[in-house]
Amino acid sequence: MSNPRPRIVMLVHNNVKGDSRVQKQARSVAALGWDVTLLGVSAGRRRFTGDLGGAKVELIPLEPGLHQRPHELRTSFPRDPLAYGNALKARWKDQHLQARRADLGAAKAEYKLYGHRLPAPRRALAWTTLQARRVGFKLDAKWTKLRVRHTDALLERRLLGTAPFDMAITKFWIKTMGDRAWRRLDPDLWRYELAFGKVIDKLEPDVIHANDFPVLGVGARAKLRALAKGRNVKLVWDAHEYLAGIKPWRPHPRWHPAQLAHQAEYAPYADAVVTVSAELGELLVRDFHLSEPPAVVLNAPGDPARAGHEHEFAVVDVKGRPGWPAAESDAAAEVPSLRGRCGIGHDVPLMVYSGAGAPQRGLDTMVEALPDLPGVHAAFIVPKPEGQYAMSLLARAAELGAADRVHLLPYVEHYQVVEHLAEADFGVIPIHHWPNHEIALITKFFEYAHARLPIVVSDVEAMGNTVRATGQGEVFTAEDTADFTRAARAVLADPGRYRKAYDGPVDLDAWTWERQAEVLAGVYRRLLGS
Repeated sequence: MSNPRPRIVMLVHNNVKGDSRVQKQARSVAALGWDVTLLGVSAGRRRFTGDLGGAKVELIPLEPGLHQRPHELRTSFPRDPLAYGNALKARWKDQHLQARRADLGAAKAEYKLYGHRLPAPRRALAWTTLQARRVGFKLDAKWTKLRVRHTDALLERRLLGTAPFDMAITKFWIKTMGDRAWRRLDPDLWRYELAFGKVIDKLEPDVIHANDFPVLGVGARAKLRALAKGRNVKLVWDAHEYLAGIKPWRPHPRWHPAQLAHQAEYAPYADAVVTVSAELGELLVRDFHLSEPPAVVLNAPGDPARAGHEHEFAVVDVKGRPGWPAAESDAAAEVPSLRGRCGIGHDVPLMVYSGAGAPQRGLDTMVEALPDLPGVHAAFIVPKPEGQYAMSLLARAAELGAADRVHLLPYVEHYQVVEHLAEADFGVIPIHHWPNHEIALITKFFEYAHARLPIVVSDVEAMGNTVRATGQGEVFTAEDTADFTRAARAVLADPGRYRKAYDGPVDLDAWTWERQAEVLAGVYRRLLGS
């Protein structure tokens, strides 16, 4: 019997766990009675399944192999005749050299221990043979090490992709293949097809919802296959970022043009476009000649009054083993105290940043300001509090004599964020000027607002203009520590003045996921004609 409920398949390029937008999408659409399956990526080699508020979740591993670009697998000739043909052979040669060194060492020890027992002619022959082996090994070792160094250097150049030859090849593929060039520049995108493609076909969805650019192609190709079989399938493209204006996620010079080409090839197959701000929607209309503006679904948090046990989310593999520690999926646990995690009392001034940690996020501005904000503590709630970037912040704070006032903390569950943040004195968004940063109110902006925190934000366009208009915080010049210090002092001096905005100019009800879910449901109903 066919499924009487419309079937929605949502795609995302992460493990779902840390993606509050995707989780809320799946829950809210499932709550409408539709059959929802959310496909995400398993970080390891195991496959996981779970339930998310009535939505089925499958986490599928990405197979290794295609993450390497074709030029990384080519022989070293003629780029460097001294290099070994490939990295595997270089590693074998290096390890074999170490094995020969061990063998020669054993032979030397044996001669030293037992050589005197041999008759003179045999002892002379053994000594001569040993010396010949030593000389031969030294010559071979120098040659092998030279070739391994050349192999490693060539591999590094290829991985960086910045050599003139590599840059020329990149331009060649873009020129000759156009939007199809991503197949050469970053075949890693095919791994999502290999993971999700057959699963989508088997589910036979009515709507495919592709979250962000990496999985847009997967959704478009699945739509084409379904149409070829006579099934009417709609594709929703959910643009989370302005891809042309982001700081590339990966440093390789081929990554960004590959993603842009991939997006340009498959964007025309979308039957509806959803995005995170009207400003980003205008850019998408301009860049892709959309027939109508995208529907705007803000990255707003759920109504805190509705938070509860229904948020529990866990996945298991075929043997019942959990996808993450049980403590992380215990939705019944109380919301942890932010000040408790920092080890400070309620009388201590506390500024907080919650979100991804990266140089372009400007967290160093907060650290640099600490000497001029005596007694003020800074909490950084980041995905990897022990990661390289987070630890660099702590190291800099130590140089400034403020390490005891910096607190690196892991994420809490997305439905706990607002209550968790509410213990701070103000929230900070110190991001730098990148085109993608200028055009939307980001997730943490809404979370700070629902926590009724004054917001200190850099002068990026959308958020800076909003804060100036509502009076809910202060705006400072991005990357300007002195101006940030001024803004922080102003908020600490009279926090009540800024919190009043949440009783007047700021419409918090409009900034809830419940309102956004209505928009998303409208998109689906229009596509399905119901």
